[in-house]
Amino acid sequence: MKIKWLGHACFLIEGEKKAIITDPYNEDLPYRAPDLPAEVVLVSHEHFDHNAVERVGGDPVVVRGVGKHRAAGINFNGLGSFHDKAQGAERGPNTIFSFQLEGMNLVHLGDLGHLLTDEQVGGLSAVEVMFIPVGGHFTIGPDDAMQVIERFPGLKVVFPMHYKTDRLGENFPIAPVDNFIHKVRPVKQIGSSEVTFTREGLPMQREVWVLNYA
Repeated sequence: MKIKWLGHACFLIEGEKKAIITDPYNEDLPYRAPDLPAEVVLVSHEHFDHNAVERVGGDPVVVRGVGKHRAAGINFNGLGSFHDKAQGAERGPNTIFSFQLEGMNLVHLGDLGHLLTDEQVGGLSAVEVMFIPVGGHFTIGPDDAMQVIERFPGLKVVFPMHYKTDRLGENFPIAPVDNFIHKVRPVKQIGSSEVTFTREGLPMQREVWVLNYA
């Protein structure tokens, strides 16, 4: 499997024959365009920095919302959650997507804005690779992110996302990744925007893998 971080909550996740793009952003975010070809696009919620599906290359199937979905031969499960701590009253709903690719169980938390309930944890218990927001303000921040990952003993790889980088500028109100990685060990700085690994190559114990944006 190859995972490439384009920026914000947008990743290209490639299996042997399928490619998935998560939460593509529009031109208002100063990262490279998420225009790589994919078979599937996942949209966690309908904000401009997560739903710009028209920018993705190819002719992808767009997967949105709660429930079971099948696209490009892959089963996706959308789990309901919220973009805030007020049951969605401030920023609306958010969909957490879980799916299996190359024999690994992946979870993309979207713009999760609260700690997970016991029921939500149970629905995601098989997760091995997790994409989690850590920047705060619009989503959970470093402390809540730590509490979330601690609830999954089988978790092997954590990819932090939705945090401030130099591309976003000083006025963008989210925190940098350092605020999260100072709280967790071990941390692996990949030194690239992408990483390739297999199920057999997953670490024995949980690691945080930090990618550069593309």
